[in-house]
Amino acid sequence: MATAAVVAAAMPTTQATAQPSTADALAKYNELSEKASQLNQDHLKAQGDLAAKQGELDKAKADLANAQKAEESLRGQVDLLTEATYGGARFNQISALLVSDSQQDFLNRMSAINILAADNAEALQKLTDAVNTADAATKTANEATEASKKLLAEIEKKKADLQKQLDEARAQYNSLSAATKTALKNTGDMSSILVPPGTAGKALDFALQQRGKPYVYGSNGPNTWDCSSLIQAAYRYAGVSIGRTSYAQAAAGRSVSRSEVKAGDIIVYYSSQSHVAMAVDNVRAVHASTEGVPVKIADINSIGPISVIRRIEG
Repeated sequence: MATAAVVAAAMPTTQATAQPSTADALAKYNELSEKASQLNQDHLKAQGDLAAKQGELDKAKADLANAQKAEESLRGQVDLLTEATYGGARFNQISALLVSDSQQDFLNRMSAINILAADNAEALQKLTDAVNTADAATKTANEATEASKKLLAEIEKKKADLQKQLDEARAQYNSLSAATKTALKNTGDMSSILVPPGTAGKALDFALQQRGKPYVYGSNGPNTWDCSSLIQAAYRYAGVSIGRTSYAQAAAGRSVSRSEVKAGDIIVYYSSQSHVAMAVDNVRAVHASTEGVPVKIADINSIGPISVIRRIEG
């Protein structure tokens, strides 16, 4: 979100009497933007949950189709054996003894009967298993379908909530003074920064290259970003796959303390874990802040209250 450093920079210095109202307006904008950021992450998470549930549904449908095919095939085999039995074929020792011409003939017939009986038992068991598998797959598919419907409804609600929050934040932004808006739009430090070797350095280099690009809620780049899409894309560029949301990124890699922070670490902010940045060093971080503020470098501690810090490499 817009940082305390940005708040300070946006304050006009020529008219002391205007400062309280400007500060209040900017603080309100930051508050509304933070809420919008959380709703954005909630919306993104719900979309990810739906995609995962759709994958479960597709698998369940495939399992059901395979089980039904196996059931159909095995049922035909069982039906043939059943028809043979009812048609007069007696698969037992007495019938074998009565029709045998010799001891060897009896043994041969017994062997054939045992094979048929085993085949029949195996076919019946396989059919039972196939029916049970089909029933289980049907249940799973039905459950996945219902879950998908609920997630779709949840997504629509979160989308509506997000839009309402965005409208409030944008209205508040429009009420800010021209000087404050100009300060918010400042791209900050655009100088060349040396990054360390390795995965973290490569991810950081990507993130630094995005400085000056606009923030857009839900954007996935390459010309606009939200906070978590920037971090995900940076590590994807470095060859590492991490989650799309700040919530998922708060669990990536391993935890490190504030004093241990180094280039490439992921810093997640607020108790809601709704905002994320990438450490440039132990003092600064680069992040996609909020609408009206470009991707820029800020003081780590000024961005917001830190929730967790995660290290992807090392």
